[in-house]
Amino acid sequence: MCALSASAALAACQAPAPVPTESASTVVGLATGLDSPWSMAVLADESTLVSERDSGQVLEVSASGAKHVAGTVPGVVHQGEGGLLGLATRLGGCHPGADPHTGCLDVYAYLTTAVDNRILRMPLLGTAGSRSLGPATVVLQGIPKSSNHNGGRIAFGPDGMLYAGTGDAGNGANARNRSSLSGKILRLTPDGGIPAGNPFPGSPVWSMGHRNVQGIAWDSRGRMWASEFGQNTWDELNEIKPGKNYGWPTVEGMGSRDLARFTNPVLVWPTDQASPSGIAISGTTLYMAALRGERLWVVDLAGTPTAQAFLTGQLGRLRDVALTHDGRLRVLTNNTDGRGTPTPGDDRIVELPLR
Repeated sequence: MCALSASAALAACQAPAPVPTESASTVVGLATGLDSPWSMAVLADESTLVSERDSGQVLEVSASGAKHVAGTVPGVVHQGEGGLLGLATRLGGCHPGADPHTGCLDVYAYLTTAVDNRILRMPLLGTAGSRSLGPATVVLQGIPKSSNHNGGRIAFGPDGMLYAGTGDAGNGANARNRSSLSGKILRLTPDGGIPAGNPFPGSPVWSMGHRNVQGIAWDSRGRMWASEFGQNTWDELNEIKPGKNYGWPTVEGMGSRDLARFTNPVLVWPTDQASPSGIAISGTTLYMAALRGERLWVVDLAGTPTAQAFLTGQLGRLRDVALTHDGRLRVLTNNTDGRGTPTPGDDRIVELPLR
């Protein structure tokens, strides 16, 4: 079934390219035995850093599937949906012991602590197969926490700035309160400062009116996209523009007629078909992991966006997606988080051939 477009008509089910093959028999297993994984960051040598929500550990998974613990992020407190969430990497200053083959990387992590959600930065030390996390520096703290709606996705944009999706922490009113960090997409410098060009002077807020942002990515035209959990009716894919209000808690999904105040999503899905999580984009083709929907949505952004589902029910809950540097698609399952039904080997990273 296709998503509903902005005109509220069924989108035409024309598969964008490149798309995955339909059969799970073509899925290549990369790693197994992960515990409540949440986010992936693919490195230049095709290794993958993976966050485990409950343990607070970051794993390094080699291109052949070998894995080891690179470190435990300090201060992680798991409760409900909180814990160690999003990861992102950035070329930073060279540290003693940095891997010359992958550059001098800093790892950024979004985490829940005993008092808040925050973002930390840690140097990535060592060489492939034995990497480790160095000492942590706080980039941003004071993001409200809760047992649910913590947001957690972080990503560096084409402008080199750090973007973070936050949840409303169970208080919808905060999403429309510009002075709160809840229910927002934030834009920061890599050191946590407020960049020039943010829409509200002196504020890290980039957009507002979000319930629980779960995925952030940019297409080849420079447009920013975000996936977002709805409440009971509609999940969303939004094109993000600075200073815009996306309606929560006044509006869920389509339907706002007050377009001077609120921006409607580009696509919506019934919550049992999506519960969208991480997204990745190649050109103008967007890949979106779905948790409750247990499928991979592939969205063609080239014209009027249209969506098609793949792998429905074949891998269980899907938490994140990432593209390798040569264009292969990696998918992270999430069946061990207390809401799924684990099968032997779960959770896992799999690689999908594209055609």
